[in-house]
Amino acid sequence: MADQLAIGSRRGLRPALPLLLPAYLWLTVAIFLPLSAMVFFSFMTDLPLAGKEWSFTLGNYAAFLSQSLYSTLLFSSLRLGLEVTLWCVVIGYPAAYVLAKVLKGRSREAIFLLVILPFWSNGLVRIFSWAMVLREGGILDTALNAVLPFRINIDLMYSYPAVIIGLVHSYVPYMVLTCYLTLQAIDDSLIEAGRSLGASRRQVLWRVIIPLSMPGLIAGAALIFVPVVGSFMEPRILGGRTGTFYGTIIEDQFVAVFNWPLGAALSFILLAVVLIILALAAPVLRRAA
Repeated sequence: MADQLAIGSRRGLRPALPLLLPAYLWLTVAIFLPLSAMVFFSFMTDLPLAGKEWSFTLGNYAAFLSQSLYSTLLFSSLRLGLEVTLWCVVIGYPAAYVLAKVLKGRSREAIFLLVILPFWSNGLVRIFSWAMVLREGGILDTALNAVLPFRINIDLMYSYPAVIIGLVHSYVPYMVLTCYLTLQAIDDSLIEAGRSLGASRRQVLWRVIIPLSMPGLIAGAALIFVPVVGSFMEPRILGGRTGTFYGTIIEDQFVAVFNWPLGAALSFILLAVVLIILALAAPVLRRAA
């Protein structure tokens, strides 16, 4: 019986190979080959450029263990990823619920358009727009002083809250979209059944809606946490000196210092740490989903 199933699966796979081949070819060229090159660079003393001598070494990985700065920045980046993910859940989940279960027709389309609007602009444009809002004498400062009877000074530029604001603005649409898909798939009759059995709105939310929408919540959290940990544009522009995180150090190795081997090693250490965190959280997340 098992042999027949295996033969049947192989027969069913053959017609799909022409359709799968372009995707796997693209993944090989665009992902695995660059990653393989970076792995190779991470074990080198220098780039294999003309006139430069190089050899294999473990010193780039040993530098992470010998210098506490890297581990401190990695911990700060992990904390930043958790905080941004939490804020995206707080902001994005209620918005997704309203889109999926409350709004209908053109009003839903208008709000949905506002949610995906950040995807239509370049990331640098969004970041510099926040710089115009958060700086002293900026849009926020001017608007508040025009309304309030007393004068206040709002200057959030080059601060940790500015980094949080910029990252949340960039990534909260992912949370809204993933949660919206799962919330929309929940049958309204389940919610009505819970209410007819005497459950309050809060009980229906915690015992029916949130458990059923947990897959979208988990997917959105993963889509946000992983890139935020390695982010460098928002911390660099909005954070200034306080925006030094693990991602900015990696960028410096590639752009400013031109130490690609160390930058590659730090990148793969970050990748390993994120994969370990996801692997440790997988059983808990699987039960929640």
